[in-house]
Amino acid sequence: MTKTPLWTIDAMARAMGAAPSGALPLSIDGISIDSRTIAPGDAYFAIKGDVHDGHDFVETALKNGAGLAVVSQAQRVTFAANARLLVVPDVLEGLVALGRASRTRLTAKVLAVTGSVGKTSTKEALLRVLSAQGMTHASVASFNNHWGVPLTLARCPADSKFAVFEIGMNHPGEIIPLVGMVRPHIAVVTTVEPVHLEFFASVEAIADAKAEIFTGVEPGGAAVLNADNPHFARLAKQATAAGVSRIVSFGTGEGADARLIDLSLHAESSAVHANVLGDDITYKIGMPGRHMAMNTLAVLAAASLAGADLTLAALALSEMRAPSGRGLRETLHVPNGTATLIDESYNANPASVAAALNVLGQAAVGPRGRRIAVLGDMLELGTKSAELHRGLADAVTSNNVDKVYCCGPLMRHLFDALPSNVQGAHASDSVGLESVTVGALRPGDVVMVKGSLGSRMKLIVTALQKNFSGDAALGKAAT
Repeated sequence: MTKTPLWTIDAMARAMGAAPSGALPLSIDGISIDSRTIAPGDAYFAIKGDVHDGHDFVETALKNGAGLAVVSQAQRVTFAANARLLVVPDVLEGLVALGRASRTRLTAKVLAVTGSVGKTSTKEALLRVLSAQGMTHASVASFNNHWGVPLTLARCPADSKFAVFEIGMNHPGEIIPLVGMVRPHIAVVTTVEPVHLEFFASVEAIADAKAEIFTGVEPGGAAVLNADNPHFARLAKQATAAGVSRIVSFGTGEGADARLIDLSLHAESSAVHANVLGDDITYKIGMPGRHMAMNTLAVLAAASLAGADLTLAALALSEMRAPSGRGLRETLHVPNGTATLIDESYNANPASVAAALNVLGQAAVGPRGRRIAVLGDMLELGTKSAELHRGLADAVTSNNVDKVYCCGPLMRHLFDALPSNVQGAHASDSVGLESVTVGALRPGDVVMVKGSLGSRMKLIVTALQKNFSGDAALGKAAT
């Protein structure tokens, strides 16, 4: 069977208003903005970013097998006359135009996910449950911004049955143009929490920014909202005002459309009994944590609204696994035994750190093992930053965390609020905490690492992996 190309060159050029140059292929099978990972036959978009200008890598991309490059008119003279190019006034705007053209040709059920916490895991869960029931396209990683959303749209095969998009923001007004491109049939808001407070006057203002997602919902569409969140009524009112036809709630209360009836939390999984849109269902989730269980209620409700079979969708949740930086577990081979690493280093805010501490509290330790949290600063919290960092002390205590290691000036507030027997060490940055954390581990321990991206907690994860691979542990033991 002949594979249908992603785009014919004629269709691409028409959508973007592009001028062709050189001996172009008839079609392309993929789109890339990274010359290092270009696949043969891909179209390379030379986007100008905050650090690099993609035009600097056009020749590399073409040498690496790109079928063509999309470049700006201003940069056209930089390249050979016979270079394989589509020339546009602005490359990012060309990508946006191609994304809009992609949405126009789609017959798929389109879902969009936003929220202060849980966007990516909810998107990945939707991808898993819907993929089992038809061709499903979804955002890669956290491609949820002004270039990630149009790129995801432009990459969407025309014959997809489902399409799932993650939509992010950290300023008011950011979601409106993104959801205007995506035009979802179903919009999911996982929760509203105090994140990005540096850019918002209040949590209510954050709720209003999340509510921008409703402005793009297609006529007859639905919104799936967290009934347990204090901002549910505010979001529901704004969804109705935006013309959303159906409000579907998820939560623990009797009136929730997708309602948690019973939850059994285990070290590496959870068992859920729920009623979803009138159907009683019991299922297993292949990831631990109450927050994950709650988000699966939204996943199953959204999947059902999209026309998926609820039973098959629930079965697929048992195969869920945490991605790198978002709860991925790894065995560390420490001298004389093993320990467990929970990598939560991708990002952090008060709600997600509390959820990660809850997962750590559920983790099974070995004989004489301890639960250890290694935490970096949570950024963009504005004037309430010190209070929100200190406030994590309750989550540490209630989850029986034995030792906490902190880095950064903001996490000092948490460190000082902890009992002395729980205090591990504090350092000014993650580099200063590397050797301390490595030296602290012993057999049976479970260590969880989390912090905002700017805290660079991945350095500590990498140090643990490097020092406690099987070979490294053998060497230490021999020494």
